[in-house]
Amino acid sequence: MKINIDGLVVYFPYEYIYPEQYSYMLELKRSLDAKGHCALEMPSGTGKTVSLLSLIVSYMKQHPLEVTKLIYCSRTVPELEKVVEELKNLFKYMAQETGRPVNMLGLALSSRKNLCIHPQVSQERDGKVVDGRCHSLTASHIRVRHKSNHSTPVCNFYEDFDSFGREVILPEGVYDLDSLRAYGRKKGWCPYFLARHSIMHANIVVYSYYYLLDPKIADLVSKELSKQSVVVFDEAHNIDNVCIQSMSITITRRTLDNCVANIGVLKDKIQRIKEEDEERLKMEYQRLVEGLREANVARETDLIMSNPVLPDEVLQEAVPGNIRNCEHFIVFMRRFTEYLKVRMGVQHYVQESPPSFLKDCLQRVCIERKPLRFCCERLRSLLKTLELTDMQDYSAITLVANFATMISTYTKGFTLIVEPFDDRTPTVSNPVMHFSCMDASIAIKPVFDRFQSVVITSGTLSPLDMYPKILDFQPVTMASFAMTLTRQCICPMVVARGNDQVTISSKYEIREDQAVIRNYGNILVELAAVVPDGIVCFFTSYYYMELIVAAWYDQTLLDQLQKHKLLFIETQDAAETTLALANYQKVNTV
Repeated sequence: MKINIDGLVVYFPYEYIYPEQYSYMLELKRSLDAKGHCALEMPSGTGKTVSLLSLIVSYMKQHPLEVTKLIYCSRTVPELEKVVEELKNLFKYMAQETGRPVNMLGLALSSRKNLCIHPQVSQERDGKVVDGRCHSLTASHIRVRHKSNHSTPVCNFYEDFDSFGREVILPEGVYDLDSLRAYGRKKGWCPYFLARHSIMHANIVVYSYYYLLDPKIADLVSKELSKQSVVVFDEAHNIDNVCIQSMSITITRRTLDNCVANIGVLKDKIQRIKEEDEERLKMEYQRLVEGLREANVARETDLIMSNPVLPDEVLQEAVPGNIRNCEHFIVFMRRFTEYLKVRMGVQHYVQESPPSFLKDCLQRVCIERKPLRFCCERLRSLLKTLELTDMQDYSAITLVANFATMISTYTKGFTLIVEPFDDRTPTVSNPVMHFSCMDASIAIKPVFDRFQSVVITSGTLSPLDMYPKILDFQPVTMASFAMTLTRQCICPMVVARGNDQVTISSKYEIREDQAVIRNYGNILVELAAVVPDGIVCFFTSYYYMELIVAAWYDQTLLDQLQKHKLLFIETQDAAETTLALANYQKVNTV
């Protein structure tokens, strides 16, 4: 149907629209007209995604100079696929209504793991392994070596894309991950780099929160996006946690041990290069004297480790003299790593601010703040100069360098916490250092400053007025919409006692009581016996879920449950959880 929303003709691809959808689109249009940000809450299942897409795409068609791009961010791959599916339906409906193609390009972008079509690399399950193997086939020095020695392996898909694909604009339409892989196989081009190249001229881009919020990734992927863009953060009820996680770093004793091993390997490689090709090290030194600002030609394949500082914060300056020489830098990193080991040798919890840490570091080991700020870029330059391929092997020293740069850059909104024990083994000495972001607005501030309209939306943004305070932005509109129900189909119920009249609760004080655990299990078994379709059982944490499931197994409650229902358990592995959800939906729709 075609709807008039405050003077804007909106193409809506369904025959019926809920009242809350109309109100939602009305508030959304007001924020686009005002070129400002908004926070909108509407319950899940009421068509929030199609409402967003319908209004913003219609707005882009009728006001092409005011809004040039839609950047739709969500959390998981299944959610991204759902958005792309709705976009396909919308484009199909608009073409039927207008009698001509929509003439817009929409695509989804995900990690290499989800887009790789290389016969060997695509078989890997770990995303970091895929990234490392991709780098070992596409790095600029590998490709140069291949030209003189054809036995050096390269990725033919990337080579063909680099030769023929950069000048070709992706045909108009909507591309999900499967479509990109199919197009890549057809053309013989790498779908991942094709998608990254195409987001510059795409009208609608669908990808993960981290492509905008994590500065290490945003500097690579989202740097050139237009200011006349509308950014949508869907399912944004935990966006503050995403912002905090993207800016926080955790270091363990094992990380530091691996870092020392990395430093030893790098020292040996530097010595070998000094004997074989000292000119290469001299060229790097000269480049660091001149400054760190470089062309983007080699960055897309070589820059595995981008600077965690917000772009252009440090890159205009020259690297400090005491870490320009690669051997001096290795000694510097060893000294800093040994200092961190000393700081982690505590028997009680320690919390301090970044300025306090930097002051102590200066007093104990004479390391100043400025060279710490350049650690990440200096390490990146060294790894590139040494022409290392398996970047995954150097993840420990990369993490320590990131930590050095972050703690020397951000003096406010962060805290340093050193714990003597890991939560999982509270009796075994296993120190952990957390550099924790305490202010979610630090990560998202560049997004609000850069784009003219940012939409924060979810099914649960309660209390709604808290989010502008947490994220530090001024919304032009804020609204919460209730679900319209034609009948009473939701029955909220609180069960306070089990069938043996024992009080049950998930309160921390009693939630591990065996009687409470047993009664919750009995309730679930009794419900499974009478409920015809699926049941979702929610736990407050993965740790608590593992504890309860283990107890139910010992009490044979899981055996009783499986007599009535198939059991699917969410894990912290994204691939396993995606498969579990797909199978859960499958068994409840047959």
